[in-house]
Amino acid sequence: MSPLLRLLGALSLALLVAAPVDAATPRPPNIVFILVDDLGWGDFACFGNTETKTPNIDRLAAEGLAFTQFYVNSPICSPSRCALLTGQYPQRWQITSYLNNRADNTRRGLAQWLDPRAPSLGRTLQSAGYATGHFGKWHLGGQRDVADAPAIAAYGFDASLTNFEGMGPKLLPLTRTPTAGEFKKIWADAERLGGPVTWMDRAQITTGFAEAALRFIDAAAAQQKPFYVNVWPDDVHSPYFPPLEKWTPGKRHLYLAVLAEMDRQLGRILDRIRSDPALRDNTILVICSDNGPEPGAGRAGPFRGHKTQLFEGGIRSPLIVWAPGLMAKDRVGTRNATSVLAGIDLAPSLTALAGAKSPAQVKLDGEDLSATLLGKAAASHAEALCWSRPPDRKTWAPALPDPAPDLAIREGDWKLLCEYDGSKPQLYDLKRDPGETKDLAASEPTVVARLTKAVLAWHRSMPPDRGPELGAAAAAKGKK
Repeated sequence: MSPLLRLLGALSLALLVAAPVDAATPRPPNIVFILVDDLGWGDFACFGNTETKTPNIDRLAAEGLAFTQFYVNSPICSPSRCALLTGQYPQRWQITSYLNNRADNTRRGLAQWLDPRAPSLGRTLQSAGYATGHFGKWHLGGQRDVADAPAIAAYGFDASLTNFEGMGPKLLPLTRTPTAGEFKKIWADAERLGGPVTWMDRAQITTGFAEAALRFIDAAAAQQKPFYVNVWPDDVHSPYFPPLEKWTPGKRHLYLAVLAEMDRQLGRILDRIRSDPALRDNTILVICSDNGPEPGAGRAGPFRGHKTQLFEGGIRSPLIVWAPGLMAKDRVGTRNATSVLAGIDLAPSLTALAGAKSPAQVKLDGEDLSATLLGKAAASHAEALCWSRPPDRKTWAPALPDPAPDLAIREGDWKLLCEYDGSKPQLYDLKRDPGETKDLAASEPTVVARLTKAVLAWHRSMPPDRGPELGAAAAAKGKK
């Protein structure tokens, strides 16, 4: 038996020995959350990509509901994932950029890992009787030299299989190129962050996470337990290693090949759920990206900006919700282009759909928009949405050499970006100008004043990182 099969068996065993749920008890819906890494708003074919096909994901949109005004709460991975898991702004937990080695986290004013006291969708649903599993990238603690981070289980997951940026059992990548056909191990040092470890062809590693998720789903279904499963692949993050037979030189070509292959590899999960009436009619599947695309790789459709930036292209993500047995029938296969939702809304919304209760005495920043997710309402996030840039990304040379705005706020159709002190405001009417091409700050001083006051107050209310100091240092260096 291969190491991977032994690992998958172990992941299922803990669940199989749990007491089954009474078959007569009405079952809450199963939840599968697919989080793609560094995907642009316009990269799925159903969101406008004409250069490659994503048939499995497009079918989800055709049988579900697509949202075009969905935002993540950071333009970079770790804080975005923190918001999705907790239902709170990641600034509350001092995770405002990607978690790196211990010294660099300290330099940027970040926590070393997500505090286990933070609310967690995994823990909430686990407490409600769900089987909970996380399969794929974690990046909320346990990476590089941060070897004392809590295990993924501490956040409410019965089983986990992660990559080099998380504690516990993991899949690590073997890479090769047409000009260097021998496999090479990368991130080998991550073996000390927990095991067992399975080394796998990077081009097929999404399959490894999908297979683990399938085994977990099968075990939960056999025990008639509702399940919540994260499938958070490494794809489509750089560096790009598609199968050798699909290798075409050039960053964009390699990215598209990885995207198409990811879609194919995720197909087994989607087919398994779709082909089983017991799962198809009682499962909610959510898919989105953690942030905007890397420059030169993915595309943000009509939107300005990329990963790390607070322009729309950095924080707006495609969102597809598939739940054919639970959705409003007249909304199946349609798009919601009016409701404004955010990553912080997913945890409270999925909690409500599961019939569970959010942690007592914890104030979530997200709102229950469960009816909107199922097409039974068209409500939006009621409060203004706010963002701060990663503290270390005032610029991102050479890809994005121009200084980026520090803060952003969206209220209704208005969006304002500015510096930490409120200077250099930019104001856009997203209804008329979603591409943020016409700055209205000079002609709308009242709106600028109101939104600047609001976003500065929000920023002051959060624990500080070292963005102001690092931004000033970057500016001084740029003047030399």
